Amino acid sequence: MDSLTKKIKVKLRKLEEGYLSKFATNSIDGVRRRPENDDIRPRFSRDADRILHSNAYRRYVDKTQVFYLIKNDHITHRVAHVQWVSKIARFIGRVLDLNRDLIEAISLGHDIGHCPFGHTGEEILNNLSLKFCDKHFKHNIQSVRALDKLEKHLHTEKNATGLNLTLQVLDGILCHNGEINEQILKPNRKKTFQTLDEEMRKLATTDDHFIIRPLTLEGCLVRFVDTISYIGRDIEDAIILNYIERKDLPAEVSSILGDNNRDIINSLVLDLIKNSEGRDEIRYSKKIGAALKKLKTFNYEKIYENQEIKKESEYRIIKNMFKKIFNYFLNKLKEKDTTSEVFKDHLNNIGPNYLENTAPEQIVIDYIAGMTDSYFIDIFQKISIPKTRRLP
Repeated sequence: MDSLTKKIKVKLRKLEEGYLSKFATNSIDGVRRRPENDDIRPRFSRDADRILHSNAYRRYVDKTQVFYLIKNDHITHRVAHVQWVSKIARFIGRVLDLNRDLIEAISLGHDIGHCPFGHTGEEILNNLSLKFCDKHFKHNIQSVRALDKLEKHLHTEKNATGLNLTLQVLDGILCHNGEINEQILKPNRKKTFQTLDEEMRKLATTDDHFIIRPLTLEGCLVRFVDTISYIGRDIEDAIILNYIERKDLPAEVSSILGDNNRDIINSLVLDLIKNSEGRDEIRYSKKIGAALKKLKTFNYEKIYENQEIKKESEYRIIKNMFKKIFNYFLNKLKEKDTTSEVFKDHLNNIGPNYLENTAPEQIVIDYIAGMTDSYFIDIFQKISIPKTRRLP
């Protein structure tokens, strides 16, 4: 190690030691499946960079958040949501003296596993996975799988898979789902890679919501902030698209949290900081927690399960598109057609032994899960529309 590298590492280490609370996660404690030599970056900062430069991260830019097949550049896409989670969580982490590099890495990677057309696509892909792979498809599991198994990292040893991210980052990504109405969340620090793998297995094989707690306080924070970043933004998008009006928000909620995204974020963030500071837990007050629960109920009834938005006719069309793409590329795999997109755009970008060690059905699930909305539509058109032929 040259003197400059050593000097930078020592400086960064001292800076971290100077601000981290006793409940925060030290970067030096980051543990990987395969040990690596450290460079000048702290371990979680290195993880954030690996995610940021991954193929999967670049595909965020054209993935649905809630509203799909809508031509409006102001409607939220997945990439914006991820940036908002990272920004809000890092701000709260700064106030609570938590590890902001760890927060950033979890935030950037938490939705990597989302497939085309958001939660509608996830529901359809889950049904295909249950039928052909005998396990659930869930985006948080797929996020970990994509980063830990599918992404190809240029500097890992031969036959290694994934980006070799730390346990703390992968665990935070797996545990990010904030759909449970939690007022308080405490970390479970007795976790290992074996625990992570077992939790993924249980999540994939159980119908009910198997409750898992993050390993770190930073992971707990990101889980709460995931909700903070989408709950008000989805309302604003629904208003822009004329699905709801602002006056539709329950008065007992808007009087506490506000009736616009800015005020809702501000109310939730300030309450979270006030009630979490100096504690080994992330929590809301009972009043704010109850108001947030009611707002979630409103969003589900008026937005996520709104039949005007989730049109049955559109759902059937998209479902048939998924099935056609799945069956088409499953046949291409079985035919070993290396000119097919599943080879060129998917298998050729993944590390060694994946084709030999993975069931064809799972390979196609992985392929579809990684598609952007526009790529999915282009592929469907390509395999569905007959090519014009020149007569002799």
